Amino acid sequence: MANGRPNLISAVCYRDSRAALAWLEKAFGFELVFLVEDAEGKVGHAEMRFGDACVMIGNEWSADHKSPASIGGKNTQTVHIQLNEGDLDAHCERARAAGAQIIAEPETQFYGDRTYRCKDPEGHIWTVARNVEDLTIAEMERRSGLKIDSRV
Repeated sequence: MANGRPNLISAVCYRDSRAALAWLEKAFGFELVFLVEDAEGKVGHAEMRFGDACVMIGNEWSADHKSPASIGGKNTQTVHIQLNEGDLDAHCERARAAGAQIIAEPETQFYGDRTYRCKDPEGHIWTVARNVEDLTIAEMERRSGLKIDSRV
């Protein structure tokens, strides 16, 4: 991290970024750490933390920066949250209670993470995972039938 900020930060556009800030806190437990507002109180830029990760939240600001809600629900990327503690299933229920549309219920994957996927109120797709098993590459290959080349 440089200057206390992660080296890679996703920036997510919303039609209503102020509502998104409140929803991300309620649904996922993000914490607002930086907010820029214009003279009318509109959000110009915001940053939220989750553990040692950060996400930037902003309004739609050009023809190329749109919320899925403005482009027929299409996504060009998803945002991944890796839980280091806590219960993934409880996290899923928290998101569901906040209005997340769960598109993949919690399930343990061949690589040892338990994951779920959801859409936020504007249609952004979020994947949330928690490691529940430490596996070797050979165990992952056996479970999946895939060949895995890991360089980490």
